[in-house]
Amino acid sequence: MLVVEQLSRAVLKPVNLELAQGACIAVRGASGSGKSLLLRAIADLDPASGTVSLDGQDRNAMPAHQWRRQVTYVAADSGWWLDRVGAHFEYPDIAAGYLLRLGFHGDVMSWPVSRLSTGEKQRLALLRAMVQGPSVLLLDEPTSALDPEATSKVESILHEKIQAGVSLILVTHDAAQAKRMSQQRFLMTDGRLTPEIS
Repeated sequence: MLVVEQLSRAVLKPVNLELAQGACIAVRGASGSGKSLLLRAIADLDPASGTVSLDGQDRNAMPAHQWRRQVTYVAADSGWWLDRVGAHFEYPDIAAGYLLRLGFHGDVMSWPVSRLSTGEKQRLALLRAMVQGPSVLLLDEPTSALDPEATSKVESILHEKIQAGVSLILVTHDAAQAKRMSQQRFLMTDGRLTPEIS
């Protein structure tokens, strides 16, 4: 279980959350309301006060890279720092099993990153994170650049991950997606997280 207690930073008001294994929480809100800040604070990418733990282990009790391997943040526009797609994948054999399901044909791993569309980058960034085997995925608008068919493929794989015990915090502007994917839904307004009343 991921436990967030009094997590706050400049814009983010204190947040308390509990995310059970194999559960999904969706967070919606206007641009600039603090949704991405929340995910980044949980991932320990930005300084924040409060505590975050996974299965009883405080994130401060382990090196940051070890925490981020277990609690992995996927930005809406993820970084690509090497020339070829495959160079970004630690486990290309595992990734290969998902490529067709995500709509990729041919040898995408040999492609230059410069060839990728925004939507292709989004799907591959999600795959890059999944194949590391995290316990928690922090997903920031993972389908914002995708058409309905590609979105459906991504959601199908995410549902499988949830059923396998991976936990998700999903930031999405799409209310219908939030309902399809999550058991709990929240709204972020001016840095304050509140349960969404349906």
